[in-house]
Amino acid sequence: MTTGTAGAANAQRIREFKMPDVGEGLTEAEILKWYVKTGDTVTDGQVVCEVETAKAAVELPIPYDGVVHALNFDEGTTVDVGTVIISVDTDPGAGPVAGQPGEAAAPAATEEEAEPQGRQAVLVGYGAAPASTKRRARKVQPAVPAQPEPATAGLQAELNGRTAPVPAATPVIVPEASAVPAAPAPAAGRPLAKPPVRKLAKDLGVDLATVVPTGADGIITRDDVYAAATAAAAPPAAVPAVAEVSAPAVAAPVGTFDAAARERRVPVKGVRKATAQAMVASAFTAPHVTEFITVDVTRTMKLVQELKRDPDMAGLRVNPLLLVAKAFLVALKRHPEVNAAWDEANQEIVYKDYVNLGIAAATPRGLIVPNIKDAGAKALPQLAAELGELVATAREGKTSPAAMSGGTVTITNVGVFGVDTGTPILNPGESAILAFGAVKLQPWVHKGEVKPRHVTTLALSFDHRLIDGELGSKLLADIAAILERPKRLITWG
Repeated sequence: MTTGTAGAANAQRIREFKMPDVGEGLTEAEILKWYVKTGDTVTDGQVVCEVETAKAAVELPIPYDGVVHALNFDEGTTVDVGTVIISVDTDPGAGPVAGQPGEAAAPAATEEEAEPQGRQAVLVGYGAAPASTKRRARKVQPAVPAQPEPATAGLQAELNGRTAPVPAATPVIVPEASAVPAAPAPAAGRPLAKPPVRKLAKDLGVDLATVVPTGADGIITRDDVYAAATAAAAPPAAVPAVAEVSAPAVAAPVGTFDAAARERRVPVKGVRKATAQAMVASAFTAPHVTEFITVDVTRTMKLVQELKRDPDMAGLRVNPLLLVAKAFLVALKRHPEVNAAWDEANQEIVYKDYVNLGIAAATPRGLIVPNIKDAGAKALPQLAAELGELVATAREGKTSPAAMSGGTVTITNVGVFGVDTGTPILNPGESAILAFGAVKLQPWVHKGEVKPRHVTTLALSFDHRLIDGELGSKLLADIAAILERPKRLITWG
């Protein structure tokens, strides 16, 4: 069988499954857990792994029947969308796969012939990822054949949160004069990187020509730049090795404070990474204005207790947050121009006739903001049911990416932590966010007398491009007025 015939046969029986975009426009995901291993039989629709995107943890089903041929990445690895993560042999009864990587049938001449063709052999979806890494290492000059591969492996390991492997032969091969290895030779021409990555490299003082790319088609990613900056700041690995041989360890002086020994570093990824990027983008894109109001919510707290005893609300979670959400929705009906979005690309304001109400939820994976779709059209029992389900799903870490997209306004309940209020940052793409502070008994003037009353402080942050001070003030005042006299839920709703 010729090489071309074998390749065609392999392409028909070996089906490759790429990392899908399980969210909306996400570029990468981390493999949390594999449920299969090489040699296992799989069926169409079977869940083979769990991945964590920047929004949530998602289980991925395989769309093929057959036997697992290869798992291309370990657990804990962050993989770009569109990269092959698993391959399946759909015809295992046909015998061994011809010409697979690692066999003697792949001579060195084939690799030399493939190199002049540029990136043809490492396109996304062609071949296994480990083979691409080996070909890149062989392009280094013969004088130092072992240097680039450990450097690439070290950076990739650091990117994935693992300790970089150090081959035992390295101290023998590397000359003493070059204890600090030179950066890998850059590819011919200008390094490939997107404008935000170039700006990041400039800010960190990293020369892109010295960065080893790990993105598709040799594109330098933000993580590559961070890895290069970390590697430049870290002491060379070869220097301590020589010191260990030439001189005995010296005990630290008594009373010396070793800060590094009491620090720990955790890679920023998943929900935490997405939250950080979103908050920075929002804070420096939308001009924020925050206003505050302190209000007597004694009548609202009494209504909460009455609703808990109401047969129509039986089995539902009734709490002050429910009535704050309803008050927010009623106030938005009175000021519909608040419910809008800024379209920077088209220089337009998009007014929305629906409200997707986001509820900020603290979870073990970090802060997420799922939203209740078309919340403004729901009656109080429906709103209570969806609010309870939303919070329970978030705490279990099962919130889907769809549940976190399309929000228009958000509520963050900082009062559950005993906090009076705060200055919340807008969820990207939304016009306003309401912070609900702790409800406390305080002395308050009521009907001309000082009495203990339930009081809380509300804070409303809004996008000043969409909402001016007058409109924002009216919205916040209406929310407070409803919570002060909750019968307005009927007269205003």
